Formats: sequence, C-alpha cells, structure tokens
Amino acid sequence: MAVVQEPVVSAASAPETSKRDIRKLKADELKAFFASHGDKPFRGQQVYEWLWKKSAKDFDQMTNLSIPTRALLKEHFTINHILVDKMQRSSDGTIKNAVKLHDGLIVESVLIPAEKRITACVSSQVGCSLDCRFCATARLKRMRNLNPDEIYDQVVAIQQQSELFFGRPLTNIVFMGMGEPLLNYTNVMAAIEKITSPKGLNMASKRLTVSTVGIAKMIIKLADDEVKFNLAVSLHSAIPSTRSSIMPINESNSLDDLAEALKYWYKKRKRKVTYEYVVWKGVNDTMEDAKALLRFCQHIPCKVNLIEYNPIEDGRFQQATDDKLRMYQQLLESHGITTRIRKSRGKDIDAACGQLANKS
Repeated sequence: MAVVQEPVVSAASAPETSKRDIRKLKADELKAFFASHGDKPFRGQQVYEWLWKKSAKDFDQMTNLSIPTRALLKEHFTINHILVDKMQRSSDGTIKNAVKLHDGLIVESVLIPAEKRITACVSSQVGCSLDCRFCATARLKRMRNLNPDEIYDQVVAIQQQSELFFGRPLTNIVFMGMGEPLLNYTNVMAAIEKITSPKGLNMASKRLTVSTVGIAKMIIKLADDEVKFNLAVSLHSAIPSTRSSIMPINESNSLDDLAEALKYWYKKRKRKVTYEYVVWKGVNDTMEDAKALLRFCQHIPCKVNLIEYNPIEDGRFQQATDDKLRMYQQLLESHGITTRIRKSRGKDIDAACGQLANKS
C-alpha cells in the first residue's frame, strides 16, 4: 500500500466570507450578473460552461474571458472546489481519496478499477445519521450534507485519476460512499443533473446507481420524479427482528413499508432494483435467512449482490464462510434471481464497502 499526494487536483484556497460561491448561481443568474455590470449576458453562459463542463477551479483558467472580466469575477465570487488531500493506492489498483472540503471537513471517495469498467464511489454526507451497526461511517455521526458541487467534484477528481493512472475514462458512478443519499435528496439530485447534463459531464444516467438503506417515502419520491438512474437497496436481512438489530432504520421504515415503496417504484419506472446483502457469521447465515430474502425478492424483479464483509475495528461482525454465500446464491438462482458474489476491493487501505471513516 502506497500513500502519495494527489497529482491531479489543485489545492483549494480558503474562501473569503465576503464572496459568494459562484457555483451556487444558475446560468440565468450569471447572465443577470454580467448584464448588471454592463457586460454582455452571454458571458454568463461562458462562465457556466467553464464551471460545469470544463470543471474549472480557477477564474484564470477561463481563457476566453478578458483579464478585466476575470478580475470582476474574482472581486465578487470564489470557487469552493475540493482538495484531494491524500490519495492511497491498494495492491489491487483501488484508489481511496481523502477529500478536504472548503470548510476543512473530510469525506472519502473511491476509484474501483475492473477489466471493463472504472467505477467512482462517491459520498453524499459528512458522516451519517443512520447508525448501522456494521458500518464505520455511522460512528462519525452526520456533520452536514454535501453541496451539489462537492459531489460533482469527487466525480471529476476520479475521472482525472482514471485517465492518469489507467488510461481509460470513468464509466460508472455509485452513490455508496459516506452518508445516506436520500437524506440529502435535493443536493444529490442537483449533482446528478450536472453529472448527466450535456452542459456538464454528460454521463449516461444508466451508468449511475444511488444506494439507500431503504427510506420508503423517498423511494416513492424517486419514482414520482421519474429518475433515470439505477436504484440499489442495502437490505442485509429480510427478517424484521434481525434487520432492526443491525440497521435501526428498520424501526421507522419497516420491511413491509419498504416492499410497498419498491412495488411503487417498479410500477412507475419498470426498472429492476439491486439488493446489496452482506452475510455475517451467526447473524444472517442460515437457510431461514436465505428463504426470507427469497420471499422478499419475489415482490418485484430484482437482482442480488452478495457482498464480502469488510471488518471494522471492533470485530463484532465476521464474514460468513464461503459455503454460506453459495447457499444463498444457489437458492436464489434456482428461483431465477440473478445473484452475484462480490469480492471487496481496497481492503488493505480501508476503502472497501463499510470501511469509509475518515481514517486517512
């Protein structure tokens, strides 16, 4: 495992409190700003393109603007871009970034290379409020939501790393990092709009997956908003008492409520859901657990990822044996449910699923 400084993303300077973050403005607001200062409104569209399509981090990068125009922008605005403060590379090629935000807080993001794809795993909150017993991030508690630009910047940084270290473009994005995306709904949706827009990074929506612990009312909202990305649910047990013991969210969002929300999702969107499912020794590794998952899978078309567990410091949870994973897989596949056993990546740098905890 090597620890090196990030060579791609330039350092973010501390913002001046008197200046507004320019990325909080819409294109029309930028046009109005220039008009109010006696300049041509189309300058606003030029600036917007620099910010979101070209990912400019400094006004001096906006080379098709005159020096006086750039000086005007510097006088009134700042760009609160992130800094990849530390980059760690795993023996399997995975890269973990410790991302410093403009206020000094840290989140983590991960680049996961594979033969046919390169995936960015991004965070949506600083910490998390859901207290899942097996997750290192939950111990941090939620400090704040990430802004749309802070989510977007994580993708840009990993996109640059993908080109630099692997000579290939970023292909997929998963919202499976720190935080619960659906508890930062407005900002996550705004970030996805910038990531998928032709005026932004222009990535296909089908390449994006948002993962949730299963907040029923927000899954219904996703369906009503007709989102085009993929949905994954961290399930981990389909037995109510077991799920509540490891995921307290189950007390306020029951499996029955979750099932109804997912039925609504499928009725509206006609898209399969992926269930993310870790099997732990002595927790959910019996045939009874597997049959309960099978029954839950029969609510709507779905697929299942059986995920290798990545231990955190207390040692309370232990990975189930391979034969238990195969038991799940054989039962589900015998009933026509696509099931994959996912080996974790980046374990040696604490970059695997459930391990993100600002330890960098």
